[in-house]
Amino acid sequence: MTLDPSPLEQSPLDQPAEARNPQAQIDLQDLDLDPFETAILPILRHFLAAVTAPETQSWHIAYATAAERWGQSVGLAIAHGLSELLCAIHACREAPVTHCDALALDTRALLTADEAMILLMIRYMRRDNTERARIAVENVTHGRRDASVIRAGLMFAHRFHSGLSPRPGSPAPARSDPPRIVQ
Repeated sequence: MTLDPSPLEQSPLDQPAEARNPQAQIDLQDLDLDPFETAILPILRHFLAAVTAPETQSWHIAYATAAERWGQSVGLAIAHGLSELLCAIHACREAPVTHCDALALDTRALLTADEAMILLMIRYMRRDNTERARIAVENVTHGRRDASVIRAGLMFAHRFHSGLSPRPGSPAPARSDPPRIVQ
C-alpha cells in the first residue's frame, strides 16, 4: 500500500501556482497595459522582494534587468523612478505590498491585487487620467492620498509618459509640460 505524500512533503514546484501564490489571481492580459507597463512588472517585483526580504538584495536584479532591457541611461532611470515610487508606497502603507515571485515562470502572467493597482495607477498617471489615477492611488495607499506617492508617481509618469515609442517597450520622449497634482 502506497500513501500519497502530504502537502508538507511536496516540493513547492509540485503545487499549482495558485497554491504557491494565493494572492495571484488577476490575469495580466485583463489590464490592457501597453508594452512598457508590462515590461516594468518584473522590475517592480524585484524591488518589492527587496523591501520584504532585504537579504535577497533583489534590487540589484531590478536595476540590471532595466539596464539590459532599455540600456543603461534609460533603464537605470526607469528603475530608479520605479524604486522611488515603491519606496513612497511602502512608507505610507501599514501592510506590505503583496507580490508574486519575480523569478517564478508560472506566475509571470498573474498579478496580485496590489501589483495590479500599482500598474493601473502608473497607467492612468502616464495617460493623465486624473480621476482614475486618484482612485488607483487611494487603492494602492489604502485610502490615503499620500503626497509622496502622488509626487513620485507623477514624476515617473512625466518622464516615461505613454505615447508613440521608437520600438515596443521603450519609453517615449519626455513631455515639456510639468506633472500636476490635482487635489
